[in-house]
Amino acid sequence: MTTVLLADDQPMQRFGFRMLLESQDDMTVVGEAANGTEAVHLVARHHPDVVLMDIRMPGLDGIEATRRIIASGARTRILIVTTFDLDEYAYDGLRAGASGFLVKDALPEELLAGIRAVAAGDAVVAPTLTRRLLDAYVHHLPVVPGARPTSDPRITALTEREREILTVIGQGWSNTEIAARLHLAESTVKTHVTRILAKTGARDRVQAVILAYDTRLVTPM
Repeated sequence: MTTVLLADDQPMQRFGFRMLLESQDDMTVVGEAANGTEAVHLVARHHPDVVLMDIRMPGLDGIEATRRIIASGARTRILIVTTFDLDEYAYDGLRAGASGFLVKDALPEELLAGIRAVAAGDAVVAPTLTRRLLDAYVHHLPVVPGARPTSDPRITALTEREREILTVIGQGWSNTEIAARLHLAESTVKTHVTRILAKTGARDRVQAVILAYDTRLVTPM
């Protein structure tokens, strides 16, 4: 059973989400929060598998709430829900540790699939859409004159092949594309990805993409 916390300042939005989720045999809503502060407290109390996190909420917003939840060491995964698919705040949410984002007008089956994917440890945002988001807001990245990708301690432990795969993950390649283009078995690619996440401390594929940008393995086109 996947447990979900709803964090949204709109009661009707929470009601709609609750009705949808509780119509599923494998999901249950364990709490509702009208702002980020409530969300942080309820995560500590209920330890949900997934939080559907709105960004714009009074007081503590969804970005800071996400940051605090991740910093607490909670295993809870955050799925940002936004009004627009290229909301610049969604970028900040991903950097804060969210595992992906969806737009609020997503089809019910898309929302349910997203929750299940996040609960299973996968990323929700399609790699190409993640790249588009990061390219649009790459100016948020810190500027480090003369910094070289290989000098970042988060990737120095990677093998040459793992660094190559992290680079193409950042370029939006799927596992299937990586396997075909690098002449590898898809199972081998999955093993490399798992090792990359473990070595770098990235929580999921979305965070790996952000890492590739942060370390300048990938630069915007």
